[in-house]
Amino acid sequence: MTRPANLPQRAGILCNDDQFREFAATRCGLPGHQFGAEATAVYLRQVCQIRSRRELAENHAAQERFERLRTEFDAWRGRIAAQR
Repeated sequence: MTRPANLPQRAGILCNDDQFREFAATRCGLPGHQFGAEATAVYLRQVCQIRSRRELAENHAAQERFERLRTEFDAWRGRIAAQR
């Protein structure tokens, strides 16, 4: 697992990833579309149940939700086998 202090930065990088932007749009019912960075950040904050990505550094429940989201994203893009 990534060190918690690095998670806000990792979340910011993820929100600028074109594939993650497409993943976020797809998860919101817009397959074939891609969110902008701000809409993707809103999606990430909603999924992680936080107001700011900075909360990922200390909020253990949000850290778990973020790691689960990253795993789902990796499965979506075929980097790992989909969980059952």
